[in-house]
Amino acid sequence: MTQLLTASNVDIYYGSKQAVKQVNLKVEKGTVNALIGPSGCGKTTFLRAINRMHDLTPGARVEGQILLDGQDIYSSDIDPVEVRRRVGMVFQKPNPFPTMSVFDNVVSGLKLAGMRDHKALMEIAERSLRGGALWDEVKDRLKSPATGLSGGQQQRLCIARALAVEPEILLMDEPTSALDPASTARIEDLMTELKKVTTIIIVTHNMHQAARVSDTTSFFLNGDLVEHGQTDQIFTSPRDERTEAYVTGRFG
Repeated sequence: MTQLLTASNVDIYYGSKQAVKQVNLKVEKGTVNALIGPSGCGKTTFLRAINRMHDLTPGARVEGQILLDGQDIYSSDIDPVEVRRRVGMVFQKPNPFPTMSVFDNVVSGLKLAGMRDHKALMEIAERSLRGGALWDEVKDRLKSPATGLSGGQQQRLCIARALAVEPEILLMDEPTSALDPASTARIEDLMTELKKVTTIIIVTHNMHQAARVSDTTSFFLNGDLVEHGQTDQIFTSPRDERTEAYVTGRFG
């Protein structure tokens, strides 16, 4: 497989507080990668560094190197807006733009980039909504407010919106934690499909979810990446006793 993302000696600080320490991680193209660990262990902090979201946080800074397709995303000549186009993000709670229709939500990033061809926008909207496993449910209500959708539908809409700009990586920060079991199952099935067209890195507290959907798993604890490996190996024969204690439920 092709290596898509490489993090080398990544440190992340909020002011003087170090939240992530010397993380080294490689992510291959076309895979689902789970980041697990107890609350406050650094996994979401690390996830947000991959699309430069810490640029928007006063006092936050990222040191080390994160390469996307061999290009340092923190290089001074790289536009952070372009990084965020290449690296999409789906948050814990669905966040459709409340004043926009279903259609306008999906194509908002394209319109922001200057695309005005309605036929092309419609084709991309349909492809993205199909990619988000939502087309059949919303094809007759594209002009309706996105806020009229259920929670699970809104989250799949946010996934479709992220897919519309064809990201190389899709970051998902606990994307099912606010959803019911049926909606969670739909999104887990969707992740398996989506890795055919993009690469996924997901933060999850749900051990069963990580075991079900991911190809590799990374265990974070107190800002350290304790262990990274194939998901089967992490859950059945972890090399570090702290990983074993966490995945067997002895703490966390």
